[in-house]
Amino acid sequence: MTALTMPARPGHDARLRPVPWRRMAWVTWRQHRATLGAVAGFLGACAVYLWLTGLQIHHAYAADCHPASSIACTINFTGRYATTANVVSSFLQAVPALIGAFLGAPVLAREMETGTFRYAWTQGFGRWRWTLAKLVLLAIAVTAAAGAFSVLFSWYNQPFFAAGYAVPFDTRLFGLRVVAFAAWTLAAFAIGVLAGMLIRRVVPAIAATLAVYAGLAFAAALWLREHYMTPLTTSSPSLPGSAWIISQWYTKGGKFAFPDRGTQILNALSRLCPSSNGPPAQCLSQHGYTEWTSYQPGSRFWPFQWIEGGWLLALSVLLIAATIWLVRRRAA
Repeated sequence: MTALTMPARPGHDARLRPVPWRRMAWVTWRQHRATLGAVAGFLGACAVYLWLTGLQIHHAYAADCHPASSIACTINFTGRYATTANVVSSFLQAVPALIGAFLGAPVLAREMETGTFRYAWTQGFGRWRWTLAKLVLLAIAVTAAAGAFSVLFSWYNQPFFAAGYAVPFDTRLFGLRVVAFAAWTLAAFAIGVLAGMLIRRVVPAIAATLAVYAGLAFAAALWLREHYMTPLTTSSPSLPGSAWIISQWYTKGGKFAFPDRGTQILNALSRLCPSSNGPPAQCLSQHGYTEWTSYQPGSRFWPFQWIEGGWLLALSVLLIAATIWLVRRRAA
């Protein structure tokens, strides 16, 4: 009788105990500490830059923008720092996509490409628990880091909102604020891990992640976001500076006449107001036309943030669940 054929002793549980979750947390950290360190270093460097330049911006606003409509505020503050702020916000738009591509996509794609998943799945933890532990821990880490970073970014932009240079629904800034930025980072990570599981090659998965994320971000900014809540409609010529104008059009006698842009309004202006140098709305109103505006008020900023964060969270959970389902179905 050998050790392989010897029966278990009475009272001895021959079943293997499942590996504790904390062990998988340690393994995840060991496997991905270099990438996590790179993400932390990158966000940390950006945070230091935002903090140092943000102090200068806040001091300049305090010195030159009382009142905010003064010429000194326009020249010394907005004219000096606005371009830098635009460049910074444009650069940060790519951060969630980069995290999803270079952290999310390789998580499973590298295991599949190199074949090391066969070893990982035989270590007494189970393939779905192995996948769940890795993805949840990494997702929490990147989401928390993105949320903390976006708080600093919001502080950095406070003077521009106070000076009236930026509005809450600015497409350049909305996705970088607290709730939305964390949610977009999580979604990018989830897109990356699913792409890695489907493609099973690191480089193509990175490219697919960047393409899918870009398409989703453009769709949300250009079409989906404005429909989160029904826009308000007004014929008042004066709107709050924080309002997000969705569309404008003209009516006559209670019926639609033409939009505020395009060849129709140009033809109307050339026919009705050939020599007018004033605003088009003023001239057209003298001929019985009324300008209407559909807009989202600035007071809806936080509801919009939570709506966007909510559907992105739901999408992320769905993508991660689909990834785990694919892992369970894949033959070792």
